[in-house]
This record gives sequence, structure tokens and C-alpha cells, in this order.
Amino acid sequence: MPPMGIRLSPLGIGVFCLLGLGVLYHLYTGSLSGRLAAFLLGERAPAAPLAPLPPVDLRELLAVSLLAAVRGGEEVKRVRESNALNEKAKGKTREGAKELMTQGDEQSNRKMYNLIRSAFPELQINTEEHLDPDDQESISWDRNIPDQIIKLIPQPQEASAESITIWIDPLDATQEYTENLRQYVTTMVCVAVDGKPVVGVIHKPFSGYTAWGMVNGGSNVKARASYSKTPRLIVSRSHKGKVKEVAQLAFGNGTAIIVAGGAGYKVLSLLDVTDDKQEQADVYMHTTYIKKWDICAGNALLHALGGHMTTLRGEEIIYTGSDGNDGGILASIGMDHSALALKLRDKLPDLKSLDK
Repeated sequence: MPPMGIRLSPLGIGVFCLLGLGVLYHLYTGSLSGRLAAFLLGERAPAAPLAPLPPVDLRELLAVSLLAAVRGGEEVKRVRESNALNEKAKGKTREGAKELMTQGDEQSNRKMYNLIRSAFPELQINTEEHLDPDDQESISWDRNIPDQIIKLIPQPQEASAESITIWIDPLDATQEYTENLRQYVTTMVCVAVDGKPVVGVIHKPFSGYTAWGMVNGGSNVKARASYSKTPRLIVSRSHKGKVKEVAQLAFGNGTAIIVAGGAGYKVLSLLDVTDDKQEQADVYMHTTYIKKWDICAGNALLHALGGHMTTLRGEEIIYTGSDGNDGGILASIGMDHSALALKLRDKLPDLKSLDK
């Protein structure tokens, strides 16, 4: 007799398939066989976690920030001296004034951003001007830390790459730049760690003066030896808001008020700066909305020297998330900053109404 074949009913075939899938599932859940089962089932194994980025020496970031501010300043100066500003309006401020952009802004931004991006491609960079993706270039940097930094900060100061945000202002005081008020113009770079400003560079392209500082590290500039008991306030000439009224109401009608352009210039006015074009003040105050790339470098520089920059209410400004600060600015060094903020709060309980 011919051998008998095994014949499965449709029900038997279904049971066999279920048993087979059960075996594959068992293999899939096993630590070593899971990948094989996943392959047979057409599934992809979970991707291996990305390796953490190596820590960054903040001294290197300070060095490349210094170089970027100077290189950007060279572009700012070149465009101004060629008188090819090509100025245009890029929008309006909250007060309704035209917000200008020039060829100097664009060329400085291009140089500063590409230099820092080439040196630290893994870091987040926030910059004032838009950069066309096709306009990016690789700019080499030799990773040399200048002796002036090594002397003050001999040991590495490390921070995780994920915690760092860089803020670039390629041309501060654009309005004054177009009016050829060169003394107010600066280029600035700031490094924030976990939202706190720790490295600040402010460069004046037309005098060549550069101030820099690192919190808990050092600075190439100092606070002045003395400050006035009745503070001399420095305020904006192009974004005034109600700052004069606020100053006189809080500190008295006899308060001396200096009107100037550029947030970087105003911060330098609080310090012992060896630049004959730089005015001196005791307090920098601003009552309207301001972008964080305008103030981050000055905030870091003041903090490195024991000074303060806060909102008008005395609150710390966090340099992550939104690129704007709604709370106004109160900056000082060598004075009782808390007392200044308290006086403002006492005299002006509704500080939100000032941003108009």
C-alpha cells in the first residue's frame, strides 16, 4: 500500500499558524533572539541611543566669540566706510518705529554665524538676522585660546553641549549706524548655560575696543572705582517709551539722564572703559520690549564683574525659549541693585503699562 499522507484540515492549518506566531513572539521578547524574530516579522529593532555630546570648554567658546565679534565688526566698518548701506525696513517696533536692516547687519551676521557654526556645529545659535541656507560657508578656526584668556582662566571651564545657547547681535544700534553715529555701534556674542548668561563679548568696530567677561572666570575690563549716590541714568534715544518719566518719578526730578544708542554701548557706560568716545553712567534702564541678543552679552559681562541686569521688577532674565524680553531692563554695578528695583516697584506698581 502506498504510504499514507498527512492531511490537515483548514482548522488544523490555522492552529499550526497560531503556534508558529506564538513561537516567534516568544523569540521576539527574548533578549538575544528578539532581533531575529523582529526580522522575520518584518519589524525594525529599536535604534541604539545616541551617544552624548562631549562637554565644551567655555574658554574655547569665549575665544571664538571674541574672534567672531571682531570679524563681524570688520564687516560693519567696511560697509559703513564704503557708504553702501543699502538700508531697508524689516518691520516695525512695538512703538511703531521702523526697524532697519543694512548691508552691514547682513554681512556681519554672515561672518559671525558661519565662524561659530563651523567651530561648534552641535550648539544652538540664535542670531538677529536671517541667514539664507545657501549662504553658509565653512570658516576654519585653529581652536587657539589667546594668552589673555589663559592667564585669567587657566583651567578648562566645561559645560554640556546640550545646555548651551549662543546669542549673536551682528550690529547693535542699526538706527545710529545709518545716521553715522559710529560711537554707539557694537557687535556682540553671548553664551548662556541653562539659560543663564556666562560669557559676554562687546566689540566697538570703529574704535577697536573690546570688552569680554566670563562668570566665575574673569574679564579684561573692571568696574569703575566709584559711582554716584544719585544715579545718572542712561536710556535709549530710539526706543524711549516712558523711560524719562519713570526715572524722574522713581529717582527724583533732579536725576541726570543720558540719552544714547545701543544696548552694548549703554552697558559699557557702567564700566571702566578706556575709550574716549564712551560716556559714563551709573544705571542703565529700558522700559520697552527688547530682544535677548541685544542684552545677553551685557548681562554676562556685568555678572562676571559682580553687577546685575534684571527686569525692572528685579527678576532674572532667562536666555532660552522666546527671543524677547517684556519686563524692561535695570542694569547696575557698584550700587545696591535690589534697592533700585524696590524703589521702582514702590513708585510704579503697574510696571506692565510702561511697554507702550
